[in-house]
Amino acid sequence: MACNKVEVNGKMGKGQAVCTLDGTVDYHGRPAIRERSGTWFAGILLLVNQGLATLAFFGVGVNLVLFLTRVMGQDNADAANNVSKWTGTVYLFSLVGAFLSDSYWGRYKTCAIFQAIFVIGLVSLSLSTYIFLLKPKGCGDEKTLCGSHSSFQSTFFYLSIYLVALGNGGYQPNIATFGADQFDEEDPNEGCSKISFFSYFYLALNLGSLFSNSFLSYFENEGMWALGFWTSAGSAALALVLFLCGTPRYRYFEPKGNPISRFSQVLVAAARKLKVEKMPSGEDLFELEAKIYEKNGDRKLLHTQGLKFLDRAAVITSEESNQIDKDTNDPWHLCTVTQVEEVKCILRLIPIWLCTILYSVVFTQMASLFVEQGAAMKTTVSSFNLPPASMSCFDIFSVVAFIFIYRRILDPYVALRKKNATGITELQRMGIGLIIAILAMVAAGVVESFRLNYAKESCPNCEGSSSLSIFWQIPQYVLVGASEVFMYVGQLEFFNSQAPDGLKSFGSALCMTSISLGNYVSSLLVMIVMSFSARDDMPGWIPGNLNKGHLERFYYLLAALTTVDLMVYIVCARWYKYIKFEGKSGGGDNNGGNELSELKV
Repeated sequence: MACNKVEVNGKMGKGQAVCTLDGTVDYHGRPAIRERSGTWFAGILLLVNQGLATLAFFGVGVNLVLFLTRVMGQDNADAANNVSKWTGTVYLFSLVGAFLSDSYWGRYKTCAIFQAIFVIGLVSLSLSTYIFLLKPKGCGDEKTLCGSHSSFQSTFFYLSIYLVALGNGGYQPNIATFGADQFDEEDPNEGCSKISFFSYFYLALNLGSLFSNSFLSYFENEGMWALGFWTSAGSAALALVLFLCGTPRYRYFEPKGNPISRFSQVLVAAARKLKVEKMPSGEDLFELEAKIYEKNGDRKLLHTQGLKFLDRAAVITSEESNQIDKDTNDPWHLCTVTQVEEVKCILRLIPIWLCTILYSVVFTQMASLFVEQGAAMKTTVSSFNLPPASMSCFDIFSVVAFIFIYRRILDPYVALRKKNATGITELQRMGIGLIIAILAMVAAGVVESFRLNYAKESCPNCEGSSSLSIFWQIPQYVLVGASEVFMYVGQLEFFNSQAPDGLKSFGSALCMTSISLGNYVSSLLVMIVMSFSARDDMPGWIPGNLNKGHLERFYYLLAALTTVDLMVYIVCARWYKYIKFEGKSGGGDNNGGNELSELKV
């Protein structure tokens, strides 16, 4: 069927259909027809896929720290460090997935391959746990620790969990971006849906983890680790099947080639023109016509001020002028303004990205020290023993509530007060997230101080070593959840909208990588704190018996460091310049229909 780019007076020609304007294609490589592809049919399928995959991932991750202590025989500090390293590796693999997606495979193929690896890793983990690790039978609960394991058994276990890390890490940044690809931001209605998709994506992620943090967490806390891991493997397999079922209805972007070569060309071309004395204005720099970008499914980037050294790559010398006339210019000597702006964009994102790493240090405490702190509190309600890891359900409830509050109440109110459609900008939301994270660490420190006051004198294994109820942890979980809505949802929207067209998966991977580095920094901080606090007869701030330590001091340290990070972030946010697209449909210099302006903090 023939395909029109636009409708005339709201009507289509006979035998014709309206195609998307953003350059997406269907499964057969033809221009995507708007009413037959993408939108919420594909979006909802991907949201369900994300929920099931998240259930599978957190079925392993949420109680991993307890698995390492009870089944693998590690102490609290080593277990917390290993969880931080593993979680960090998960998100570090997101860079691998993003690179392969943007450069060679495309987002669909990358998602399918890494989801398959994810399933293989979970099946392998389930087998190793059932066959090798749960010995003697019935071990792994809070009362019965498992015996020692051979080198082969331990190696098989670590190989399995790092296969899980590779599969989930490579899949995560691409599924978020692939979901956003299902909405044409050149269309006003679909553009609004694309912005909403990221909130629903994070909502699906949290709803998926709700089952893991409640039901699976309970079974695993009772020692039924194999059941929990097999449930995760089944959920991941179902997610993969659903993902493949939507193949005919998805919209696809073609990969744009290796971004490293494009980035390097700009640096080399600019370095070769160091002796250029008079820099021309933006209008005099080399650029292709907009229709050439439109033909390739790309968008033209407008010239921005700042980082002027890179503009030298687009300066036209007399020799290059002759090459342009013959259409033989070498990109290692002369680059387009769009190519230069791509590099500027990435360089401008880096300071903002660096400021989000310390927030991820706060976030990662939920999977490690929050769980250990909860395990050292009163976890019984009547005759029911509440798994410490299940307290993260309050984080999920907080995320669900604050997504609703933000989307339905706060953002419309601010947009009305500002008399524009943008509401709170992504950069402002990320700053709010940092402020709430500081409050979360202060709350955690206060709770720990009270926990120590109620601690029992003797604590062999720090399980239930204080009479203070675990429900006193609710405020810190709720505050972390609220901060996630502002920080991580804002990050997903910001990095996706500000990344060039050929680096969308990389933009999402930046969000994941900040979590990765946050886990590594957390591990490093624990090591540093223990090295200077554990001396002579002093067990340190985070010993095996938390009643003999000062975990609250570590929480207050994180609050102080995050406060400093917030100050730096405000400076970087004021300096940041938004990327400016020239719409393929002849639009102006906006992105997604929103006016582009610098952040006003």
